[in-house]
Amino acid sequence: QVQLVESGGGEVQPGGSLRLTCDSKRTISLANAMGWYRQAPGKSRELVVIMRSSGETTYTDSVKGRFTISEEPALGVQYLQMNDLRPEDTAVYYCWVEKYGHEFWGQGTQVTVSS
Repeated sequence: QVQLVESGGGEVQPGGSLRLTCDSKRTISLANAMGWYRQAPGKSRELVVIMRSSGETTYTDSVKGRFTISEEPALGVQYLQMNDLRPEDTAVYYCWVEKYGHEFWGQGTQVTVSS
C-alpha cells in the first residue's frame, strides 16, 4: 500500500523559509509524476508544482522563483523548498504522486505565514 507522509510544515514570518518533505517509505518508485498541491481556507485545492519523469517541471506563477521541488529517488523522498514566504502562501500542503494513472496523496501539512 502506497504511503506518502509529509512533514516540515509550521508557522513562519513573511520572508521566511520552510522545507517540506514527502516520504513514500519506499512504497512507490518510478512514478510518472510527482508534485505538491495546496488548499487555503475557503478555497479549492490548487497545483503548486508538478515534476514529470521526463524532468519537465511546472510551477504555478505565484511561486516561481521562490519554491523549488527536488527528490531523492533512492530514498523515495521528495522535497519542496519554499523561500520568501508570503501570507498568501498559507495553506495545507499535500504531496502527490501519479503512476500508471493512479494518484496518491499525503495527509497534508499546515503552512502558516504570519507576522
